[in-house]
Amino acid sequence: MDRAQLLEMFREKAAEIAEKDFATLTEGSVIADMGVDSLNMLEIIGEMEKELSVQIPDDLLVGIETVSQLLDVVQKKVG
Repeated sequence: MDRAQLLEMFREKAAEIAEKDFATLTEGSVIADMGVDSLNMLEIIGEMEKELSVQIPDDLLVGIETVSQLLDVVQKKVG
């Protein structure tokens, strides 16, 4: 799965869970500025893990501030 597909998946999962429109979300977007709380973010990541059949350890998520950083971690796990 390429980077654009991962970004689109993230947008879709975020929109479903947070019930907001994230069509303009970019890799440079700051997660804290999305208006999504940490519980919702864990749900979004959990949905991505299910769809991609990967497991992302919580310690890899510490310190992530941008969508790009999150996608880096996901992309490494997907391989």
